[in-house]
Order: sequence, then C-alpha cells, then structure tokens
Amino acid sequence: MRKYKAKQYLLLLIAIIFTIIFLFPIYWMITTSIKPIQDVFATPPMIIPEKIQFDAYVKNLIEDQSLLPYLKNSFIIATGTALFTLLIALPCAYALARFRLKGASILILVLLITQMIPGIMMAMPLFILFSKLGLLNSYLALIIGNTTSALPFAIVVMRPFFLSIPKGLEDAAVVDGCNRFTAFIRIILPLTKPTVLTVGTFSFLFAWGDLIFALTLATDEKIRPLTMGLTKFIGQYGTQWDNLMSVSTIAAAPIIIMFLLLQKYIVSGITAGSEK
Repeated sequence: MRKYKAKQYLLLLIAIIFTIIFLFPIYWMITTSIKPIQDVFATPPMIIPEKIQFDAYVKNLIEDQSLLPYLKNSFIIATGTALFTLLIALPCAYALARFRLKGASILILVLLITQMIPGIMMAMPLFILFSKLGLLNSYLALIIGNTTSALPFAIVVMRPFFLSIPKGLEDAAVVDGCNRFTAFIRIILPLTKPTVLTVGTFSFLFAWGDLIFALTLATDEKIRPLTMGLTKFIGQYGTQWDNLMSVSTIAAAPIIIMFLLLQKYIVSGITAGSEK
C-alpha cells in the first residue's frame, strides 16, 4: 500500500514538473509584457517582476488602435474556418462511419497522412489557384486555406464518435417515418455536442494561430489577421519586446479562455468513441 501511494506521489510530482515546464513560456510572455523595458534585458533575468506596469497594453489597445482591425480579422477568419470545417466534416465523418464505401480505409489513411504535410506545401498551390479565381486578399481565401489544415483532423476525430452511437437509434427513427437525412439531423446531430465543440475549438485554434496562409494568400493589410500584426514589432534594428509580448498575450487570451470554459466538452469529445 505504501509503495502504491509513493508511486502515486512520484507520478504527481512528475506531472507538476512537466506542467510548470510547459506553462513557463506563457508565464514569461505575460511577465515580459508588464515589465519596464529596462527590466526585460536585466542580467540575470528577473523571474518575478519587481515593478509592474501596463503601458504596453494601454499603448496598443487604447492609444494606438491599429491592431484592432487585425484582431477583428482573426475572429472572422477563425470563426469562419470552424464553421466551414464542421459543415464539411460532419457529413463526411458520418458517411465514413455508417456506410460501406469503397476505398473508405484508403481515404482514412490519406486523411492521416495529410495531417503530416506542412502547411507551406499547401500554400503555394492554393496561391496559384486563388490567383486564377480572383480570391486572393479575401476572407474566403484564408478560411478555405485554414480549412484544408483543420478538415482531416476533424474527420478523423468525428468518425469514432459516430461509430460509438448505436445504429438502432437511426433505424428506430426510420421506422417512425424519417429518412436518413432527417434521422441524422434530428437524432444523431444533437448527440454530437462534445465532438462538435472539440472540433470547432481546435479548428478555431488552427486558424487563429495561422501565419503561413496569412502571409501567402493576403497582401492587403485590411484582410490580414493578428499573427501578421505581431510582425510590426519585429524590425531590422531590434524587437519591441514589451509591445510584442503584450499583443501576444492579447492574442493568446481568447484561446486560453475558450479552453478553460470548454475543457469538459473537449476532453469528452477527444475520448468519445475511443473503445471503437
């Protein structure tokens, strides 16, 4: 019994250590944003700030509001990507789970492989395609570009969840007069809340942190997201670390808040259907 408890305490200690290691960059980003600029370059580094100030936040949110359009663009692109990904992934994952489709196993393998393809390899073909279609410098181009990265993940996560839902629910709905489509809409779709929130959150995250497609598919500053706005603080002769870290904290805040509010659904959505 004592050995079991000692093992538990050891595992807890290891978990705490790894958590601190992973969270330290976030802590350092936040503390750098509230330090006076001279303390940012102090030697040795100040782990705990001696003086706290919010000048960088006041400057970039109140005095200079040039970053607000970037923030708005990020919300539009990320939200559009999440909705577009769900619109395509839901019927695709359902079809792969319910119907005996020829080549379904090969398609799933292709989806798994595409997740390992770097985004930069997709950016240039999309740039050529969108330039011919006249879609460059538009929200639609960035939404479609980010969807190409989020869609394989979404289908792979959703398919096991649909497999875990008893097929008898749909059969009963068909007996009651529903067709396949109405059975999916009325019976299956309401049960997919955890996985929809999981996929939607991660799709939003993928688009929110995107830089490759923002750099490639949008040259107009009116369309570019916040990730491109961060580059304003990185110049040829130096980096404005306090401003860069404050805006980075603002950019990270929606993601952190989203995961804190939806963590229960995200965890259940990831683990749903794991027995399959």
